[in-house]
Amino acid sequence: MGRNPQNGERLRPVDLAREHGLSTQAIRNYEEAGILPAAGRSPHGYRSYTSLHAGALRAFLALVPGHGHRTATSIMRAVNQGAADEAFRLIDTSHAQLLDDRRTLQAVESALRDLEPITAPEPSAGSEPAAVSGPGGTFIGPLAEDLGIRPATLRKWERAGLVRPRRDPLTGYRVYDEADVRDARLVHQLRRGGYLLEQIAPLIAQVREAGGLEPLGAALCDWRGRLSARGRAMLTGAAELEAYLRKHG
Repeated sequence: MGRNPQNGERLRPVDLAREHGLSTQAIRNYEEAGILPAAGRSPHGYRSYTSLHAGALRAFLALVPGHGHRTATSIMRAVNQGAADEAFRLIDTSHAQLLDDRRTLQAVESALRDLEPITAPEPSAGSEPAAVSGPGGTFIGPLAEDLGIRPATLRKWERAGLVRPRRDPLTGYRVYDEADVRDARLVHQLRRGGYLLEQIAPLIAQVREAGGLEPLGAALCDWRGRLSARGRAMLTGAAELEAYLRKHG
């Protein structure tokens, strides 16, 4: 079991390290990074820590899972420098990012629910010749009409890498296969939800990497679980940081 130092008790680097399964070098590195307050020194130059340092270490390690190593380091450095407002700003920024990630996940889930069965629309009369579209393929005109947008919008999405139609080798017409139609429908739903093209691009990449919408469902479930775990970790980190702030004064 780890030690529970009382106020005034002197601890060696190894005492702090053992409690958390760390190396003594890690403890020294944390002090040099400003994560821990400066250690006291014995007459022979050895580092000496107290319960205050133990609290700082617990706070930092609790902050890392929710905020990441870099932000947790900045939070602890700000607290130890007496800049509590900066630490709170960093925490608020992490919470805002988590909320934004939750909104993005909800938008993707909503867009997937609203998608109709993925089938390529039939080319309309007078459009590009259907004979060259190939099985399951459609052209820009019918697809734009089906989505209720202009062909120019589809071309803009193509330039952004959101849809990737092939070109018919004989006519040069864009041909959208089932995967392209799927991507176009998903982009359309997300755009209606207010998302920018640069925000949509990584989501479309996830769909492609997953191999379609069905495999993406498992990825979204995992994503939701990780966001929940991050939220709980932030609560744990906040509790440990509050305990440290009371000691730190």
